[in-house]
Amino acid sequence: MSIPHLLLDIDGVLIPFPDADHQGPSTHVRHLVVPTGHNPAEPVPIWLNPHHGTLINDLLDTHLLHPVWCTSWRHDANTHIGPRIGLPNLDVIDLPRTAITTSHPNGYLWKRDHVTRWATDDPLAWIDDDFTPLDHEWAAHRTATTAPTLLVQPDPHIGLTPEHLDQVLAWAAGIPAQSHAKQAAPRSTNATPQQREFKPAA
Repeated sequence: MSIPHLLLDIDGVLIPFPDADHQGPSTHVRHLVVPTGHNPAEPVPIWLNPHHGTLINDLLDTHLLHPVWCTSWRHDANTHIGPRIGLPNLDVIDLPRTAITTSHPNGYLWKRDHVTRWATDDPLAWIDDDFTPLDHEWAAHRTATTAPTLLVQPDPHIGLTPEHLDQVLAWAAGIPAQSHAKQAAPRSTNATPQQREFKPAA
């Protein structure tokens, strides 16, 4: 069994939803970015907490987790998000671009089927703001039948906190040693840059 993967979402996790005045939290710094395929004359405002990079890097320095972007930013995560908070390039789950009008077309997060296929029987911790009760049931069932699975769900108006990462670290440290016996093998992510479908924060 591989070391656990740490799947990281961005919107609602590293980029909290803006308030009624279209501002981010005081802890976050505003940036203007131009995602792949977006009109350069209309840069997108985002808010990032510069301390998040330190917190995540400290977690990765434990070598208990294999970090992976799992976000609709796709490869733009390594271009526009990671460098602004001091993260190295991370692997990316190359999520498909589906014609859906909701994040939960079947009552659960649309990414989940793709994560299930990608992760196979590896343990994983997944940080995303958009899980439903069906996702939490899936995680409990996967833990019981396949591999340890942890879902961490930040408030999208607050985003990631140190307590969320403490929860991940405690979970990873508690997995039996044999689960960490081998390093995660390189996994194909079909990592070809593609145009991102930008979704304005709600």
